[in-house]
Amino acid sequence: MNKGWRSEKLSQLGSSIFSEVAEWKEEALGSGLKIIDLGIGSPDGAPKPEIRQVLSSAVLRESSYSYPSSRGSLALRQQAAAWMDKRFGVTVDAEEEVLALMGSQDGLAHLALAVCNPGDMAIVPDPGYPIYSGSLAIAGVRPWSIPLLQENDFMPDLDRVPDRVWQEASFILLNFPGNPISTAADITFFEKLVLLARKWDVLIIHDLAYSEMGFDGYKPLSILQVPGAMDTAVEFHSFSKSFNMAGCRIGFLTGNREAVGALRELKSNIDYGVFEPIQEAAVTALELAMADMESGGVAPLYQRRRDIFVEALAREGWDVPKPKATMFIWAALPQQWTRFPEGGGSRAFARELLLKTGVVVIPGDAFGSQGEGFVRIALVQKEDRLLEAARRIGEYLRAL
Repeated sequence: MNKGWRSEKLSQLGSSIFSEVAEWKEEALGSGLKIIDLGIGSPDGAPKPEIRQVLSSAVLRESSYSYPSSRGSLALRQQAAAWMDKRFGVTVDAEEEVLALMGSQDGLAHLALAVCNPGDMAIVPDPGYPIYSGSLAIAGVRPWSIPLLQENDFMPDLDRVPDRVWQEASFILLNFPGNPISTAADITFFEKLVLLARKWDVLIIHDLAYSEMGFDGYKPLSILQVPGAMDTAVEFHSFSKSFNMAGCRIGFLTGNREAVGALRELKSNIDYGVFEPIQEAAVTALELAMADMESGGVAPLYQRRRDIFVEALAREGWDVPKPKATMFIWAALPQQWTRFPEGGGSRAFARELLLKTGVVVIPGDAFGSQGEGFVRIALVQKEDRLLEAARRIGEYLRAL
């Protein structure tokens, strides 16, 4: 009898929604629909020409093909430290407090393995990016979910976390501005979080993948700006969204040196780090960003898309809030759908919308139980395609 060669942990990794949506897309294509994909948050633009030129030149260099350092090149770590100083006014040690990663998801997936023991507890948001809970399953760490509720403006209520949970937790993982919900934390919230973490000796893991995507004058904050945060916090940074380098797989972790060192030690045993030409391209991306802080980087593009799409949806009968940051809209299911309870929840709506209109959105329950009743919409198409998506959605809602 076959023993079965599939780990039970795979069943704990969360929703397979992206595979499921891919099947819906095949079904829609088979019926002749043209797809407008607002599902996965993959930027539709390319890095700046200077970044691509550096990458191209480095790839052609014969010396680029030896094993890279698993901790990242000194040049990249120093440039990341310089960027943290200029962007946030935060001083970090490039030698001990910065670690290069194959994208921030790489670090998020492995950090619990590095800082926890099997059976430990960690606090994670619900809804939250799927790897948050998935990483706990991989490490054998128990999740305690902190709900992000609409009545609290989708901010976690730290006062509702019981003392026993703070006492038992190894870390708390949060994401501001977030995915799927682009909630914006202020410095007062971060100060309170740091005080609690220091009181209970809990590591804060802050995922700041959308640091350069703030709108209407809002500039996302680093938790390391709070005095004393280096004692108890680490922060992930990504080049994927900020610099259109998603396919390059490059990011970094910075903050508390013990936690950074733990992940560095783990990573040194399981991989050889990021391809050197990609690290060189990342250095150039940070240099360009530091030289032109006033332009706003990619933020103005996504702010325009947000405004155009949200206003178009409103004209079509679906009022959704304008996010303060990120490339995502977190939208409650339209009233035209919810007045027919037999229609089903978020997943049924997302499937029907795709099969009837060709517009792809992700059901909120893919991000946790508190996501039911919402969908996530990614602003990853050009403006004319977003307008066309809104038009199709409007036709569908009126038909309901």
